[in-house]
Amino acid sequence: MTIKEIKEWLETCKELPAEVQALFMADARSGVQAVYRRWQRNQEKARKQQERWLEMSRYERELWKRGYRHIAGVDEVGRGPLAGPVVTAAVILPQDFYLPGLNDSKKVSPAQREVMYERIMEGAVAVSIAMSDAPLIDEMNIFQATLRAMHEAVRGLQVVPDITLNDAVTIPQLSLEQRPLIGGDGKSISIAAASIVAKVERDRLMKEYDRQYPGYGFASNMGYGTAEHLAALREKGPCPIHRRSFGGVLQS
Repeated sequence: MTIKEIKEWLETCKELPAEVQALFMADARSGVQAVYRRWQRNQEKARKQQERWLEMSRYERELWKRGYRHIAGVDEVGRGPLAGPVVTAAVILPQDFYLPGLNDSKKVSPAQREVMYERIMEGAVAVSIAMSDAPLIDEMNIFQATLRAMHEAVRGLQVVPDITLNDAVTIPQLSLEQRPLIGGDGKSISIAAASIVAKVERDRLMKEYDRQYPGYGFASNMGYGTAEHLAALREKGPCPIHRRSFGGVLQS
């Protein structure tokens, strides 16, 4: 076989018998060795991703075994910024869903988040997004505004969940069974999916706000208190999406 033929063939293989691997290892052609080593690296990467998926789906698998059909992961993005809304998402994944690399949105690159967002939106049983804007955050405080948006996200699901897995919090006045998980966006595929959806939605919104309110750098800082953002606040003052109750907004 030519090196090209070997490469194309290996791309279709998930496993190789030991005797076939021995043949590749004995092949004197450097190109064959390179192709084979690349295949080994890809297989090792896939194995680790599968192990990580099994680890992150343990709560869901436990609940599915107990008869829970629809498990909603709930998470928020944007509690810390000086501007923009806090965005929450609730996501119900099917039992056969598989998305290698799914993780807490903060640990995934922007390009990967966009790809994962599309996969989640296409493959999920149900997705709901809700948010609390800056005036509501100023009125209620950020924690209460976050809980309110989480409640709205769960209530907005087109499929009623049997239970929710929440990142760290218990949502008040929600007549559903709940399980809060500390650091849940790195422990549960459902919460991680909600984290990805909320992050992509909020980032897209902040880029739109950057066009509406130029000069604050919202497209790059997403409303967080970077040096550029604080300098713009000192020069221009706050705009309508700034959280006036947050330190640094009116004091800059």
